Amino acid sequence: MPATPPQPRRTVAIILLDRIVALATATRRVLTGRDDVSRATWVAAIAALGVLVVTAVAVIGLLRTPEKLTPVTLDAPPSADQVGTQAPETPRAQARPAASSPTASAPPPGASATASAPTVGASTRPSPSGTAASPTPAALNADFSIADNALLSYGAAVTITNPGPVSVPQWTLTVTLPRESLRVSGVEGARASRDGAVWTFAPDGSAGQVPGSASVRVTFRVNGSPAGAAPEACTIDGTACTGLTH
Repeated sequence: MPATPPQPRRTVAIILLDRIVALATATRRVLTGRDDVSRATWVAAIAALGVLVVTAVAVIGLLRTPEKLTPVTLDAPPSADQVGTQAPETPRAQARPAASSPTASAPPPGASATASAPTVGASTRPSPSGTAASPTPAALNADFSIADNALLSYGAAVTITNPGPVSVPQWTLTVTLPRESLRVSGVEGARASRDGAVWTFAPDGSAGQVPGSASVRVTFRVNGSPAGAAPEACTIDGTACTGLTH
């Protein structure tokens, strides 16, 4: 026995057309079978049939042109890597603290010249770029002399001269006696210290400062006769004194 061929698949449009035709046929039979049907009833039936036809035509048009319908976009399903990885949490925006002091506003264009103008009465002289180096003091000179000669002692005087214009606040005068047993006493104009037979004299405070183009005098007494107790050497800042006799 041969197999029955498959029936063709009926679409929605064909089903709607069949229903409309069947409804129109049934309506015509009912209306034609009755003699007392009024004209208003015929108009209502025809209007209902027309609405059905228009609806069917619209549905058929939409089904035949599906591209006119607005497509619905669906999000793609997440991948396995995205499902296994947790999205980092977005930190909440933190509120910024209010500024403690208002920002200084820019001055108006007309006030720039006034703000940059120097204050009346202020000094406009340029400041020096560097301090000028002070002049170097000149080397001192010293002259030794015997001022008072006695039988067992003598008085000595050393005149320290500054030939330059700048005062010299510090200096060192050394006097070397022939023996350590000789003593120095009555020092004026300086303070004295001893190291064996060498006696050192230094300024005694501000009184020993040597002004520019001026001199100071240091006097002392040695216990011994000039013939055997005269100094063997005398220097001022390392420079030999004048006036020594040997």
